[in-house]
Amino acid sequence: MNAPFLKPPRALKVIKVGNSLGVILPKEVLAKLGVEMGDALDLVDEPDGFRVRRHDAVFAEQMKVAREVMKRRRDALAELAK
Repeated sequence: MNAPFLKPPRALKVIKVGNSLGVILPKEVLAKLGVEMGDALDLVDEPDGFRVRRHDAVFAEQMKVAREVMKRRRDALAELAK
């Protein structure tokens, strides 16, 4: 349920971009994300849908390292979780 002060959802049309499909983000959305042409975005899968956010290369590298550590230390982490 949307709170009364939130803006209603914005419909975006899916268009053909070369051999792919895409959407055009309005300039207000790009400004709010702090991105411009050529910048990278992350599409985050969440329980209630997807979220688009500006790509953070430092955070992405930290998560990559964390996943590698969790994979290597899976047994130890499982014991600690008991």
